Amino acid sequence: MVSDLLDPITLGDLLRVASASDYHRWEDQVRRTGGCADPIHLTGWTTHKDKTTGTTVHHYSTASEPGGRLRLACGNRRASRCPACARTYAGDTYHLIRAGLAGDDRRDIPSSVREHPRVFATFTAPSFGPVHNRPDHGACRCGTHHPADAPELGSALDPRTYDYAGAVLFNNHAGQLWQRFTNRLRREIAARAGLTQRGLKESARLSFGKVAEFQKRGAIHFHAVIRVDGPGGPDSAPPPWATVPLLSDAVRGAAVHDYTSVSAPAVADQPARTFRWGRQLDVRPVKAFGDGSDLTEQAVASYVAKYATKAAENTGTLDRRIVELADLDRHGVPEHARRLITACRDLDVLYPERRLWAWAHMLGFRGHFSSKSRRYSTTLGALRQARADFRAEQERAALGIDVENLAADTVLVIADWRYAGHGHTPGESALAATIARDLQLNRETAREALATMPVGEREG
Repeated sequence: MVSDLLDPITLGDLLRVASASDYHRWEDQVRRTGGCADPIHLTGWTTHKDKTTGTTVHHYSTASEPGGRLRLACGNRRASRCPACARTYAGDTYHLIRAGLAGDDRRDIPSSVREHPRVFATFTAPSFGPVHNRPDHGACRCGTHHPADAPELGSALDPRTYDYAGAVLFNNHAGQLWQRFTNRLRREIAARAGLTQRGLKESARLSFGKVAEFQKRGAIHFHAVIRVDGPGGPDSAPPPWATVPLLSDAVRGAAVHDYTSVSAPAVADQPARTFRWGRQLDVRPVKAFGDGSDLTEQAVASYVAKYATKAAENTGTLDRRIVELADLDRHGVPEHARRLITACRDLDVLYPERRLWAWAHMLGFRGHFSSKSRRYSTTLGALRQARADFRAEQERAALGIDVENLAADTVLVIADWRYAGHGHTPGESALAATIARDLQLNRETAREALATMPVGEREG
């Protein structure tokens, strides 16, 4: 029972909301947001008028809504802030990555991309000092066999010698390091194909989709799908020389090349540093169908989507900007993350252009958590627009608004909307969480039913 887990104030507010005469409309709004934990509140109205006759086709106002407000999903990608919107973001990321691996006719990405050379690569950070870990064989260097949920995992064995400054500076430069890698990769591919840079552009195009992940120790690393297309992008066949072994070898060569490095100058007591990828580099081919040894398209897309909704929270840091170090005490930030955050503050004075303190909650990392090259696949914006168009069409059909007249520009739409706040009351928050869980359970049940359905029926 939900009520058994709530404090008296929250329970009282929950009963107030559930017993209100407009509860069902409030529940309908929350369901439409997917059970959003921090919905945006709008007030206003929309009127549809026939341009020819001047008559009102439809009028909507939030005046009749619960609290006089319309609630919209916040759209936050962080699972720590809004699990419901994070699930939607993860789903969009899954479709985006998978479309670049398996194709999507609805978005002009042919299924022939399955035949293009593609690999899944993981680029890690270098070592900044030994940390508590769970090696495949034997115990941690501290002599302990740590359980999987041990809080000390990822923290420094000796904080006095751990390079906290180097760790946050690496995170801060990781985006530039990735850019230099992609530039070098094109040269490595051209060299192996016996082509010039211009010749490579005329015969092939490199595409990628990547996501960033924080390790327990607080160091960033990247997972990336890398694909070789023909010169026209995903709908053109790659040249005969473009093979998975060639691509894999080129990725490894580019990752360790001297060009693939970023330097931070010596300032005050900080030495000059040159950052490169760590020694752990994993490059594996992506197969359309698994044979037990290779990664499948679904596995890669699921893996990338999983990390698209996470940030640095798994290291113990905060999921919002840090105003002062006292914030760390109020939220019980663990010692290892605290030292990394403190390093960001101290280094911000020495490297002001790097804006380390502004990104201290991300342990210095300031890049995009998920990104892709222009021709890899569709975009998150396109996926969101398709979903919005579908819902809008449903709404117009329910209201009896002629879609053809709208398309023919015979209907005038007049609207006035204003921001009116965000969030839930304590009782609303508990009810919204329950709604979100119900929706998630329904999705999982439908997914399981689809997975067991014969292929012919599924496509129908």
